[in-house]
Amino acid sequence: MTQDNYVIKIKGLRHRRAQAGVTFELRVPELTLFEGEFAALVGPSGCGKSTLLDILGLVLKPLHVSEFFISGQNRSIDLTGLGEMGRACIRSRHLGYVLQTGGLLPFLTVRQNIGLPLRLIGDRDNAKVATVAEALNIGEQLDKRPAFLSGGQRQRVAIARALVHGPKIVLADEPTAAVDELTAVEIRDQLRDLSRSTGTTTIMVTHDKSLLRDRVDRVFSFRLKREEAGLTTSILMEVESL
Repeated sequence: MTQDNYVIKIKGLRHRRAQAGVTFELRVPELTLFEGEFAALVGPSGCGKSTLLDILGLVLKPLHVSEFFISGQNRSIDLTGLGEMGRACIRSRHLGYVLQTGGLLPFLTVRQNIGLPLRLIGDRDNAKVATVAEALNIGEQLDKRPAFLSGGQRQRVAIARALVHGPKIVLADEPTAAVDELTAVEIRDQLRDLSRSTGTTTIMVTHDKSLLRDRVDRVFSFRLKREEAGLTTSILMEVESL
């Protein structure tokens, strides 16, 4: 892969949080992901997986970042100075987010839930909803409300909603945590196949390492260190083998 087809590139990222006299600092020395890659974030609870995902999703401002590039932007994004409107604009165009619990709106139909990102960017092409729903085997559920779906179907709706507007990056926060083992494997494979077919870069957070073997392109984890009294650092690193 060449440097020209990266989708996200980060250097020198740091973020801190403090609670009850203990300070935690997440550090990302460098992270570059390319078009169509299916990457995983693994690590114990509290290591910074969700924090990093929120920063990548432009939901959380980091304390410091030297460089932050997203494909489609011709310059490094100033995350620490960018306002909520600016972050929301980039997020709505380039990012998709799959929450652990799905995050579907219960009063909307499946069709309406999937179509929300299109409405946010003013895209009225309703055919896109049906296309992504068929790809995820939920085409027959479009006129139902979430309460009438199985757990696996709800997660597929959440994935469809994250993909429908053609984002460059999909962030999936433990999308298989609330489903059975067979459904988890199916969801993983669907995310992987859609990454391949659409060129979308997918970053999936998971605790289940058995889902990763021979199925993801790259795996990232965290090295925890106690630097000094009251300070714990978590440093992102790429894992060569599970």
